[in-house]
Amino acid sequence: MLRQQDVGHRIVVRRIVGIREGRPLFSDALGELVELSETHLTLATAKGPLRVPVAQVHRAKRVPATRRPTAAAVVALERAADEAWPAPTRGRLGDWLLRSADGWTGRANSALPIGDPDRPLPAAVDAVERWYAEQGQPAMINTPLPLAAPVGTELDARGWTARPPTLVQTAPLPLPPEGRPAPRQGDGEGAAATASASAADGSSNTEIELATDAAGELPTGAAGAWRGAVVELATAPSEQWLAVAAGRKGGLPEAARHVLTAVDQVRFAHVYVDGALVAVGRGTVTGEGRWLGLSLIEVVPAARRQGLARRVIHELTAWGVSAGATHAFLQVEQHNTAAVTLYRRLGFTTHHTYLTRVAPH
Repeated sequence: MLRQQDVGHRIVVRRIVGIREGRPLFSDALGELVELSETHLTLATAKGPLRVPVAQVHRAKRVPATRRPTAAAVVALERAADEAWPAPTRGRLGDWLLRSADGWTGRANSALPIGDPDRPLPAAVDAVERWYAEQGQPAMINTPLPLAAPVGTELDARGWTARPPTLVQTAPLPLPPEGRPAPRQGDGEGAAATASASAADGSSNTEIELATDAAGELPTGAAGAWRGAVVELATAPSEQWLAVAAGRKGGLPEAARHVLTAVDQVRFAHVYVDGALVAVGRGTVTGEGRWLGLSLIEVVPAARRQGLARRVIHELTAWGVSAGATHAFLQVEQHNTAAVTLYRRLGFTTHHTYLTRVAPH
């Protein structure tokens, strides 16, 4: 049967649709699993969303992607994502990257084990543990799968824990116009780009609350004004924008400001209604100008379901295209079904996944 690790991947479901002459009638459905609960699962199929009660599922399993990305494609995308979320303190272990940002977000405070560490794997993990001990931080390693599966095996043997899986999703640019569904894509690099939407790192999450006023309310008259709201792109975040990030992560150290701003090509999206910030987003262009990274896509609770997240994404992708980007990328925790569904409708598919591994205390 299916597990939470299968969310974001292509599956086939055989379900019971009726009974004839005392025998069950079956129907098969193929699509991307976007939600899995104790009672239902939801598939994104070529004909639209399909919600199936678990009681009707006779058999279900993950199926191979129509096209798997090569190891070189995974490495290139992971390096572009690292450029888009740059840790201020960095080290190298052969080809492996060591990153520290005062503990602000998992991605900026974990090793990236891609390439050759110039030593046997056990010695490489030992060196990672020593480096993070010198930083006064717990050792963490991000393991892109299946590329870093051997690293994961070594960490399993050492008792390292794993945070929830994160989907690295991609889509070709430009995105389809607003209001028009995206064409069906495969999971390979040719079908994809990436937007940074990782709930684990605060990259992008359409379900996160933003700061309003001191009473937690939007200004009078804001209701019904969403359609007239304008997405403003700036080369630097406003203080209100930074307050959102600070509230999200429990503070904003200088290292965090470096992570957010130390990219040559970066834009910060602001959406105001009557002077209140109701939606934000961040876009970067990295990977030799090919990849647009989307992160911190957030909308205040009162303004959700008004299309603001889509508008922020479309404005950032339009900027990315003007800057020469051909693909977009994002990172989103697989259990964030609302965000996974939104990105799927915009044409994003899962390129690969990664686990953030944490050393035992």
